[in-house]
Amino acid sequence: MAEPSEASRVYSRFKDVFGDPYARRSSGRKRTKDTAGSSVPFGVGRDPRGLGDTINSLTVQLGWNSSLAQSELLESWAELAGEETAKHSRPAGIDEGILTVHCESTAWATQLRLMRVEIMTHIATRYPDAGIQSIRFQGPNAPSWKKGPRSIPGRGPRDTYG
Repeated sequence: MAEPSEASRVYSRFKDVFGDPYARRSSGRKRTKDTAGSSVPFGVGRDPRGLGDTINSLTVQLGWNSSLAQSELLESWAELAGEETAKHSRPAGIDEGILTVHCESTAWATQLRLMRVEIMTHIATRYPDAGIQSIRFQGPNAPSWKKGPRSIPGRGPRDTYG
């Protein structure tokens, strides 16, 4: 009797490992239960995972969820606040759970303060991992009369003319 060819040996091996593809079964393939902590090739839990699942588990494990959610929130400000509002305001940053938003006028800052609850609701539903507790809306800064790195507090040289 002749020895089987390489192709027939591979087919027989696959048939043993994966089962006969032409056999009709009503139930799925029966799997053996592995003991806890066993590491067996092709065992339960050894299936390949998608890249997205792997990245998600890595970010959770390293504690990056909050930072990633915060940066995603800053990038999607136009969607959260609306296109027209985003033209007149921009998020400056997040510090200790407080989102700071710079507005181009005090009128826009006041309008956004009135919309604070609605914006916070959108943030809480879309970015719960961001950890935003409050929003601070700032209008344009008033001009500063403090000039130079060595200025002093108080009236300064004007009180010498008394």
